[in-house]
Amino acid sequence: MKGYRKVLIAVNGSKEVLRQGLKLAGDEECWVTVVKVIPPYEGDLNLVGIKNIEDVLSSRGQKEISEIKDVADTEGALIKTRLEEGKVHEKIVDVAKEEQCDLIVMGAHKQGWIKNLFSGNTVEKVIGYAPCPVLIVKSQKGEENVRKNINYR
Repeated sequence: MKGYRKVLIAVNGSKEVLRQGLKLAGDEECWVTVVKVIPPYEGDLNLVGIKNIEDVLSSRGQKEISEIKDVADTEGALIKTRLEEGKVHEKIVDVAKEEQCDLIVMGAHKQGWIKNLFSGNTVEKVIGYAPCPVLIVKSQKGEENVRKNINYR
């Protein structure tokens, strides 16, 4: 897997995605950007008693960014982090384009076929719109499997 200069790692809460992406980027000596996307809140804030949802989302997002930086420090990697808000697949693709990435690394978890039928799959949407290859890191029962999905455009 030679030739990658810039790698985007899209984290979804799984530290394994980040570790695998950092290992790949370290092997390839790449620039790494890590993005965490927070979906937009579309509920009624009066029901939960929250006055400013942006503060809640921002503080949670900053906590996750801090955890991402801790993992990168443990792995000995230098990274650039981005916290984005919006539709997850759109923001991942947008960041990949803005950063001119050669590869997107992201995680996948198994969904039921009914949920997949009605909601769509973020991974499939990213693969469909990505400006570069997408590497999927998938964990099952403690085993790390890495599977490569490439969109041919």
